Amino acid sequence: MTTSTARRLWSLFEPLHAVTYFTPQAAEAFEAAGLTGFWRRYFAGRAAALGPIGPGPVTAAFFGFAPAMVTRAFPSVWSRISPQDAVTARAAGAAAALNDLFTDLPPSAVADAADLLEAAARSVDTPGRVLAAAHADLPWPTDPVVRLWHAATILREHRGDGHVAALLTAGVGGCESLVWRVGLDGGRLREVTQPARGWTDEEWEAAAGRLEDRGWLTASGEVTAEGLAAYEGVEALTDRLAAGPWHRLGEADTERCAELLAPLTARTWAVLPDDNPIPLRRPVPGQ
Repeated sequence: MTTSTARRLWSLFEPLHAVTYFTPQAAEAFEAAGLTGFWRRYFAGRAAALGPIGPGPVTAAFFGFAPAMVTRAFPSVWSRISPQDAVTARAAGAAAALNDLFTDLPPSAVADAADLLEAAARSVDTPGRVLAAAHADLPWPTDPVVRLWHAATILREHRGDGHVAALLTAGVGGCESLVWRVGLDGGRLREVTQPARGWTDEEWEAAAGRLEDRGWLTASGEVTAEGLAAYEGVEALTDRLAAGPWHRLGEADTERCAELLAPLTARTWAVLPDDNPIPLRRPVPGQ
């Protein structure tokens, strides 16, 4: 079981989770519950498993978001929707989106994938993994499509919690992590990523300066060879921290899970934007 196994499985289950952010069905479910606006949906939906918390814990757990952006959403969003209603709306919207994508598939195609992904998700280690633990505490749904999405959500938050730990181990803060990642693309995605996470130009440039001082970024914002090696080290540690569920599932069932997820994920890409700040990238054929 190599560290790339965890990353490969992430690339398969993350798109299944991401329908909750980018599909009209997800927006409609929240609107039916009385909540409008993309960022209100995002913050309320993702934080709802933690209960009616304020901006401090959300800033800590979400990591890459500017504190000022989080403070605009919390705690005021809970006057518009309760955490329980947000949990319900989020799952309903994801289920509607995935059901539309899977409409012509035999039920077993989803159920078999959901069984294995659920088995992996139920085995996640939660100490130090706040978001994964919160979502793992939610009741398990019985519908196969919702089970598939719920399992993907637990696993992606489990990986995300570990990624935050890896970044902190490298001495990297929230804004720096984004500047660093954008530098891998030569700065191309700054116009998408920076406003999506709420950092000001001054904060962004200050973070870039700190990375430049470490020798990880050039003055023009591109990642150096040293910065690339450090970045790959963070990603490798993230993979190791995310590998537990797949070790426990076992090599054969992990490979079977990947086989079952692949055609479902391929359909999901039809409704996901290419330039998204997750970062989630469309697979390149043959790679």
